[in-house]
Formats: sequence, structure tokens, C-alpha cells
Amino acid sequence: MATTSAAIKAIFAALPHIKKVGTKHLWFDFDEEADVLYISLERPQRATDTDILEDGIFLRLRDKKVVGITVTNISKKFKK
Repeated sequence: MATTSAAIKAIFAALPHIKKVGTKHLWFDFDEEADVLYISLERPQRATDTDILEDGIFLRLRDKKVVGITVTNISKKFKK
């Protein structure tokens, strides 16, 4: 797992991209046992569809709007 300093740097690096999403709130849930990060742009998501991207990333959609992102094997993606 990334060090606290590295994790903070990664979060700050992501902020400009997160701002582009145009949402006022983000919720993060991490399932350590499953090694999955859930990011919700709305709560409840009420997703009606899922787009599967490469490398274990799933976009949760309601109609054509992204309401959530699921990232599997999260610790491997941020390993040094």
C-alpha cells in the first residue's frame, strides 16, 4: 500500500480531474478484503447500467450519466 505521503500526492494530483466531473460531493468506500474502491458521484447511485473499461475499472451509469466508479485490485494499481 502507498505511504501516506504518496497517497496524499496522488489525491492532490487527481483533484483537477475530479473537479472536471462537475459534482459537489464524492463518496469513497474501500473494501480491503476484496481490494475494491467504490467512488460514488451521487448517493444513492441508482445505476441502471455499467460500462466495463480496461484493467478492472467499471463506470456505473444512470442513463448516460456517470454516477459511480468501481476500481478492482486497487492496491496493485497504486503499488510502487
